[in-house]
Amino acid sequence: MFNKILIANRGEIACRIMRTASRMGVKTVAIYSDADASAMHVAMADEAVRIGPAPVNESYLLGDVIIEAALATGAEAIHPGYGFLSENPGFVEAVETAGLCFIGPGAASIRAMGLKDAAKKLMEEAGVPVVPGYHGDNQDSAFLESQANTIGYPVLIKARSGGGGKGMRLVESESDFAAALASAQREAEASFGDAACLVEKFVTAPRHIEIQVFGDNHGNVVHLFERDCSLQRRHQKVIEEAPAPGMTEEMRHAMGSAAVEAAKAINYSGAGTVEFIVDSSEGLLPDRFWFMEMNTRLQVEHPVTEAITNTDLVEWQLRVASGEELPVVQSDLAIDGWAMEARIYAEDVEKGFLPATGTLHYLRFPDYVRIDTGVGSGDTISPFYDPMIAKLTVHGSTREDARRILLKALRNTHASGSVTNINFLSDLISNKEFADGNVDTGLIDRNSDQLTAMREVPDEIACLAAMQAAGLTDERKPFSSFTLWQPLLRSVVLNDRSDAEIVVTLASNDGREWEFAVNGRPHTLTMQGQDQYLFNADKLRAFCQCHPEGVSVFTDRAWHLAVPDLLDGAGGSADGGDVVVAPMPGQVKLVQVAAGDAVTAGDTLMVMEAMKMEHTLTAPRDGTVEEVMGSVGDQVEAGALLLQLVSES
Repeated sequence: MFNKILIANRGEIACRIMRTASRMGVKTVAIYSDADASAMHVAMADEAVRIGPAPVNESYLLGDVIIEAALATGAEAIHPGYGFLSENPGFVEAVETAGLCFIGPGAASIRAMGLKDAAKKLMEEAGVPVVPGYHGDNQDSAFLESQANTIGYPVLIKARSGGGGKGMRLVESESDFAAALASAQREAEASFGDAACLVEKFVTAPRHIEIQVFGDNHGNVVHLFERDCSLQRRHQKVIEEAPAPGMTEEMRHAMGSAAVEAAKAINYSGAGTVEFIVDSSEGLLPDRFWFMEMNTRLQVEHPVTEAITNTDLVEWQLRVASGEELPVVQSDLAIDGWAMEARIYAEDVEKGFLPATGTLHYLRFPDYVRIDTGVGSGDTISPFYDPMIAKLTVHGSTREDARRILLKALRNTHASGSVTNINFLSDLISNKEFADGNVDTGLIDRNSDQLTAMREVPDEIACLAAMQAAGLTDERKPFSSFTLWQPLLRSVVLNDRSDAEIVVTLASNDGREWEFAVNGRPHTLTMQGQDQYLFNADKLRAFCQCHPEGVSVFTDRAWHLAVPDLLDGAGGSADGGDVVVAPMPGQVKLVQVAAGDAVTAGDTLMVMEAMKMEHTLTAPRDGTVEEVMGSVGDQVEAGALLLQLVSES
């Protein structure tokens, strides 16, 4: 076994690897960029080495610098985690040339599966079923469009390199193909340095089911059953579970055997995942699944597999990389119960899942579930990296047990300071289709109105937020904010997520019983104890917190309200739709218009990239472009003015 390893990654996966290494008595070396100097993974490691500025191409993608850090600290091996250099065969070869061990598959295996077109050809030769489509080298846009027309719409454009939904576009009709291809190519080039794409038939009732495989350097390969990753938005996974709802033993055997054959075909060693697309229109049938790709690394969602098989896949990685055989054979493995994982992101669901940044002024998780995170209270979500905050993984004896535990855990996860998707996840877990196990990749889109709607703030939430903003929610100090000679009377102005104004007046004689008016609607509220209230005679339990961005109130969901500075006359917007601003920090990737151009509401004006995902900025109304302030390559902050339309008189 290794004495010391370097982890060529950051965030929650670096922390997760360190936990297992520490338990095994293996010392760890962290690497960090300037943006991560005080990050959790740096604090957890035995040693840490700075590798460069914040941008990934100046830090976490610098393979030679990372190898130098490993050699300088006496590390014997490098664990790549996932993302960054984890599936880069050139990095693997450089690691081995330097006399170090790469904790993962060999370069030949990664290279075999690294390009989706070549991988599909290889799988066909190995007898693994493959989705119909064009997987060749011809990247002429007109040729690819003709292939799409031959395959028949809808089709899926996919970057041949990488994964994570980047460089992937669903195309419903021929008229949309050219623009979708160009967008996918730009995103693929930005994410993987390879713009080449393939075109595949889009399965209309698809489920995304993947098989965890594991091989060693002695010719042994096993599978650790399936994970269902069908709940996705923008082709990125949101909720994962194991086993898959509705899975039969016949189907499980067929998929598991195909995955093992895929791994054996490339002499695979280490942890890997074989991803399949499944036609679920008539249930799960053993002749209705097709190979999509193989991820030659540990997956983000690996904790659900660990939960149902009682294994530690990182421990297996370390043991296999150090020369040991797999600790089990296939017959030793069995499924125990049900597991689910939810990915908590800093993102604005109501605004199209835009990545969010900001300081996590408060972050609290329940103590009865598995938490994988790389941040804590006071940490900042950077625009340079993936906006994941944490993964919550639960285990129950049945699917319904796991679902209920996860729902409770999400409702007891409190984060303020950055917008998160926690409410969205709670609503998704509560959705009837999901609860019934009727999952497929279209579930979120079918229910998007319900899942992404901006909800009106209830009056009881407004009352609690107003009390918190006025410093009146601490029942241990009920008389600290008013005089003994007359009733307290105050007025508090709040703004909800849509910037609508909520005016709350509150009055009390004793600091415990309050009379409220929320935009004129009368209510009563009595403080009964810490975080416990009586609102209009109904019991209410809530946790409130003030922070620089406003007030957060946590009940069965999270509510975030701003407290405007009434002396600041710059608030509000009077532009009448004349300007286009950056909705998040990012880089301008494409400018479609110039001064003097006539535009129609909805026309594409610019394309921005944030956290390696593209976001299209459109015209807010019909009009004429007066000035374009943003240029291709500009790195801009949220709210930066990018384009001005001629003002309407």
